Amino acid sequence: METPVKNNSGERLALKSIIITSLVLVLWAATFLIQSLIDERQNRQVEAINEVSSKWGHRQTISGPVLTVPYIEYEKNPDAYKEPNNPYLKVLKYAHFLPERLNVEGKLYPEKRYRGIYEVVVYNSSLNAKGKFSSPDFAALNIPKENIVYDDAFVSVGINDLRGIEEEISLQWNSEKKSMNPGIASNDVLGSGISTPIKIAAGDTTKSSYDFSFNMKLKGSELMYFTPLGKETDIKLSAGWGTPSFDGAFLPDTRTVSDTNFAANWKVLHLNRNYPQSWKGSSYDIGSSAFGVNLLTPVDNYQKSTRSVKYAIMIIMLTFVVIFFIEILNQRSIHPFQYILIGLGLCIFYSLLIAVSEHTSFNFSYLISGAATVILISAYAKSVFKENKLVALVGGVLTILHGYIFSLIQLEDYALLMGSIGLFIVLALMMYYSRKIDWYNLGKPKN
Repeated sequence: METPVKNNSGERLALKSIIITSLVLVLWAATFLIQSLIDERQNRQVEAINEVSSKWGHRQTISGPVLTVPYIEYEKNPDAYKEPNNPYLKVLKYAHFLPERLNVEGKLYPEKRYRGIYEVVVYNSSLNAKGKFSSPDFAALNIPKENIVYDDAFVSVGINDLRGIEEEISLQWNSEKKSMNPGIASNDVLGSGISTPIKIAAGDTTKSSYDFSFNMKLKGSELMYFTPLGKETDIKLSAGWGTPSFDGAFLPDTRTVSDTNFAANWKVLHLNRNYPQSWKGSSYDIGSSAFGVNLLTPVDNYQKSTRSVKYAIMIIMLTFVVIFFIEILNQRSIHPFQYILIGLGLCIFYSLLIAVSEHTSFNFSYLISGAATVILISAYAKSVFKENKLVALVGGVLTILHGYIFSLIQLEDYALLMGSIGLFIVLALMMYYSRKIDWYNLGKPKN
């Protein structure tokens, strides 16, 4: 009786499938190291921006002006049992009043500075502000007239980084011109800025008002914000910059953006924000209502590199599937180590992409890195398969995959839709071409 020959090709195929799947997962884990590299390079970019900004001027937020008037408040003396003749303490506090009308017209003059290979956007600005304060209504805040310290009233303007001030700033207060000084006596509303003492009328001043205006030349980096402190706030801002991002609590009512410049106009009412026109102490936070413009650089290579890395698992998996199909359909034996080398070649693509994109545009760096990777893997496939037809198949698949991923990166709003459709088509093709494969009898000799 003839002993049947045991065929282990099916077991070997199953084992190789497990090995290939494990390699895909290991290489996918390696992409997290690439993401760490991107994060590290981004952090270095942030450090470069902070270094330039620390010498030029940081992001600026202009808040104000704010009219502040000190007043006396009597509080219980916690040590009254020791001082029976002094049951109350006199405490100096501050009442804050916002303008009825605030109009600002500004012009930004952006320019690019470099720290090593990193680009930093800085700007000079020219701002003209004017408006009107109504007479302070102390009765609405329940402050007795006899407790008000009229002589110590002051007007303050919030500025994030005072190093950005280029010229002396003077406040026109009705017919009086006042020089602004650094620092603010009270940090209830503004944490950093300039101020000047002003005179307001004592007694019944319900019919009086105070017109103001000032000009400011200010340097900053990347972003300029404004806080809508007026009962009616009107901000007009323009610059020779074609890629602005309008951020913050309010978007412009009107805006025009071209390839080389932009102009925007914000109109905000006091009803649109979450604080009143006057209050005592530090009752409200005005920072949440700030808005303005961010001078974006035309491309963000690191952001696009991050998005491309997210698709790495798909490229690795599909490439391995194609090679695996070539192996079983053409009866070629490919060692797992050869899969590893091909997988490492796919991972090197992302390292090249990050490195080259720091010196040129992302699109051009993607082309260079993708072409180098396709040529490298195709040349290696030539030594493995020995057939030009199979090498062309591998190279074509890699070219299509990288081109498809590139198109997904450009389609931010439709990336999920196109990605899902693409995966559906790939799965359909795999089902179609594998429909006639007899997986259980694969590799067994035919009778």
